[in-house]
Amino acid sequence: MDRTVSLPSQPDKTTTVTLVESTSAPNGLELVSSYQTNRVGDPMNLVALAAQVQRGDDFIKANACNRLTVIADQIRYLQEQARKVLEDAKKDADLHHAACNIVKKPGNMYYLYQRPSGQKYFSIISPKEWGPSCPHTFIGAYKLQHDMSWTPLAEVEKKDAEMAIMGKLLSQQTALPSCTEPNFDGLTK
Repeated sequence: MDRTVSLPSQPDKTTTVTLVESTSAPNGLELVSSYQTNRVGDPMNLVALAAQVQRGDDFIKANACNRLTVIADQIRYLQEQARKVLEDAKKDADLHHAACNIVKKPGNMYYLYQRPSGQKYFSIISPKEWGPSCPHTFIGAYKLQHDMSWTPLAEVEKKDAEMAIMGKLLSQQTALPSCTEPNFDGLTK
């Protein structure tokens, strides 16, 4: 049985309250006075029920909006990560296509120069080794990583430290313990 009620705090907004259906003689027996059990009674009870339904709707809407906001933030983060991956891939491809008369080996530093003609090329000779007689414009120094990506000289130390940590983790061959429940050990100590 549906009843439509307007809330005193929001007279222009109505809320539908669904009341439990009642029968005057369940299983054929009249247990109590049907007048007492079926009458609507105090109209404020309906208003209280309507207010509770409205409050429930508001909370559900707020929770859904909060969860959708988190998802939207995650989407923006993933889009930014995808953009960075594409930029890094383009940079790495451009560096791999630079002219070079030697076979590039991962783990070595290479120095990028540009000729007056605009051609960019890699050399194993640094500007410091050239000294003042460096024949072309120095663009940058890069380390070729084992995954064939390039790391600028300014980031080599950081990248090497990260790789050392990863190598240490891999060499330990420690298996992660299986957990069926959340485990916060180590986070609070």
